[in-house]
Amino acid sequence: MTAIYASKPEDSRGRVFDEGGSAHRSPFQRDRDRIIHSSGFRRLKHKTQVFVEHEGDYFRTRLTHTIEVGQVGRTIAGALGLNIDLTEAVALAHDLGHTPFGHTGEDALNECMKDYGGFDHNAQALKIVTSLEKHYADFDGLNLTWETLEGIAKHNGPVLDPPFALREYNEKHDLELHTFASAEAQVAAISDDIAYNNHDLDDGLRAGVFTVEQMRELPIIRRGFDAVDAKYSNLDVSRRRHEALRRVFGEMVEDVLVVSRARLAASGAKSSQDIRELDAQVIQFSDAMLEEVNTIRQFLFDNMYRHWRVRRMRRKAAKIVDEMFKLFMEDPFLLPPEWNAGMDASLTDRARLITDYVAGMTDRFALQEYEKLMDPTLKGVKN
Repeated sequence: MTAIYASKPEDSRGRVFDEGGSAHRSPFQRDRDRIIHSSGFRRLKHKTQVFVEHEGDYFRTRLTHTIEVGQVGRTIAGALGLNIDLTEAVALAHDLGHTPFGHTGEDALNECMKDYGGFDHNAQALKIVTSLEKHYADFDGLNLTWETLEGIAKHNGPVLDPPFALREYNEKHDLELHTFASAEAQVAAISDDIAYNNHDLDDGLRAGVFTVEQMRELPIIRRGFDAVDAKYSNLDVSRRRHEALRRVFGEMVEDVLVVSRARLAASGAKSSQDIRELDAQVIQFSDAMLEEVNTIRQFLFDNMYRHWRVRRMRRKAAKIVDEMFKLFMEDPFLLPPEWNAGMDASLTDRARLITDYVAGMTDRFALQEYEKLMDPTLKGVKN
């Protein structure tokens, strides 16, 4: 049963370009499908989550992470009576703006852009779905509904000091950045937290950057392993680990459901707009669970994100992004013709166009492009 405060497709504020309705899909289902069929979504297959994609076939990429976020979001939205399709659309689009090499690439590109407005992956995701995708005859972008665009822009909360790309778009199409997003977008955001905390633990174990014994120092992890060991004896290492992390995952989801049901009921909201106008997010962890989640984040930061193997790759990744950006700024005619900013463009316009080009690269393409541009042996000169 749909809750009274759920986003209803029949009440959507619509699209910038009116296309009429679909005979077989709601507006939010149509948004979800367009995102899945976009070039930006396909590129996530070869973009880093933590480990660069060629380091192993079993590590998460941005694409597998995004699919997992969508799955968690569907579960939570369905249990709370929210619109599952809008939740999934926002979840599937939330990382479209990520650069190659994960947050390292984003940090490097933001540093390159410090004199030209900076770089933010959420703002870049909105730019992708509103202008950089160029497939449809009648418009650039995907022409998504207002509700999906709003969710992409502010699923983490109000944006009071928007990055330039978000600010420029919002001046043309008001997404009410000062308010909270719909409950569905809030579900997508917390699903992101649940997914990456759990799968980064799994990937870290698989990569050998920490051990089960180290993980068991965290109370929520210890509870998971204790529950498995009490029920099963002599499980092999892989099954035991999977069963324990399943329980951690489930504990997080259940906590969100209990807390969010209570907050939604107490809010008095009678529409999705009421949710936006509240003074706090309604989809949240309990204080106790948030503390557990933060301990996992700190553990991952100390033992995984700062691990020497990860730091080495990040150092190389930052160098690749920085040097390519600077080279293209010096000589924009090195860009492919369809991306060439020309010598007449202002430095700001040139920088922003180069940023769109570099941010859109996959890890694999960035490595190949860097070799073509920088390899002194000239073996990479062939296009």
